[in-house]
Amino acid sequence: MLALPLVAVLALDAEEFEVGLLAATSTLAFLLIGLPAGAWVDRMRRRNVLVNTDLARAAVLLTIPLAWWGGVLTLWHLYAAALAVGVLTVFFDVAYQSYLPSLVGRERLVEGNAKLETVRSTAQVGGPALAGQLIAWLTAPVALAADAIAMGASALFVVRIRRREPRPDAARGTDLASDIKEGLAFVLRNRLLASIVACAGWANLCMGAFMAMVVVFLPRELGLSPGEIGLLYSCFGLGGLAGAFLVGRLVRWWGEGRAVWLSILVFTPGLLLVPGAEEGWRTWLGAFGLAYCGIGVVVFNVTQVSFRQRLTPDRLLGRMNATVRFIVWGTQPLGAFAGGLIGQAHGARAALWIAAAGACLAFLPVLCSPLRNMHELPSSAEDLEPARV
Repeated sequence: MLALPLVAVLALDAEEFEVGLLAATSTLAFLLIGLPAGAWVDRMRRRNVLVNTDLARAAVLLTIPLAWWGGVLTLWHLYAAALAVGVLTVFFDVAYQSYLPSLVGRERLVEGNAKLETVRSTAQVGGPALAGQLIAWLTAPVALAADAIAMGASALFVVRIRRREPRPDAARGTDLASDIKEGLAFVLRNRLLASIVACAGWANLCMGAFMAMVVVFLPRELGLSPGEIGLLYSCFGLGGLAGAFLVGRLVRWWGEGRAVWLSILVFTPGLLLVPGAEEGWRTWLGAFGLAYCGIGVVVFNVTQVSFRQRLTPDRLLGRMNATVRFIVWGTQPLGAFAGGLIGQAHGARAALWIAAAGACLAFLPVLCSPLRNMHELPSSAEDLEPARV
C-alpha cells in the first residue's frame, strides 16, 4: 500500500496522473477477471489457492528491488507488477472469504470476521510504520523485498492449516458461463445484497481517488518524510483495531441492518480532515480523521461480510464473493484514474476534497433499502426479498 506508490513518487518522480494510473492498475484485475475468478475458486480447494497465490505474489514483488539494483526499473515495470499482484490478489481474497465458513462454522462468522479484522488492523498499525522506516533507510524499491518475504511467510502459515476441504461439487457438470450467471443472479436479485453492493461500490469509487492522491499530497504538499507518512497510515489501522473491538457492541446497540449504513454515515466524515490538514500540528488532525474513519470501515466490513457468508450456500460462496468484489473493487480503479485526472488538473488537495465529500454519501443506497430499520438480518436466502431488476 505504501511502498509501491512511493517508488513512483520518490524514486521515479511520477506525476499525479501517473500515480493515479498506478493505483488504478493495482485493482484493475477485479474488473478484468473478478467474475470468472469466483467460478474458478468454487471449482478448487481454497487452501491451495491461498498458498499458490501467496508464493506467486512474493515472486512478482521481488522483481522490483532486483530491477532497481540493476538500474532498469521503470514505471511500466511498476504497472505490470501491480497488475500481476492484483490478479493474484483477486483469487486470494475470493478464496479466503469463501474458506472461513468451513473453518469456524456459520454460527461464529461475526466472531471469526471480527478476529480477522483485529489481526488485519494490527498489521495496518505496524505495517505502514515499519514500511516508512524501511523506505527511509533502504529506499522504497528495496523495501518491497520485505513484502516478498512477508508473502512467503503467509504461505507457510496457510500450509499449517490442517483441515482439508472435500472436492467442490461445482467442479462437476456445469460450464463457466452458467456458474458466473448464477453468482450474479444470487447477488443482484436480492434487495439487501444489492443495496450493500451499491453502498460499498460508491465508497470504493471515492476511496480509490482518495488513496491515489493522498500519497502525492502528503510528501509534496505537507512535506512529510516516508517515516511520517507510515505513521499517518498507521492511524487508519488504529481506528480499525478500535472498530474490531467495538463492532459487537455497536451491532447490539444499533442492530445489524442499521449498523451497515450508520457505520458509513457516522464515521466516514473523518476523511474530510485530511485535505484540511496543513504543515505543523494540523497534519495530525488528518491522522485523527483517518483513525476515526477506520472505525467505521471495520464495523461495516465485519457486519456485511458476516451477513453475506451466513446467507450464501457453500457451493456459491466463491461466486458470491467474486460478484461482490467485481462490483465493489471494480469501482476502485475507476476512482483512482479519476483522482489522477482531477489531481493533475487541480492539484492533489482538490482531488481529496472531492473524494472525501463523495465518500460521505455512500450510505444512501442502504438507507433507501429495507436495511434502514432492520435489527436482525436474515440467515438464509429464502428470507430475502427479491430486488426488482
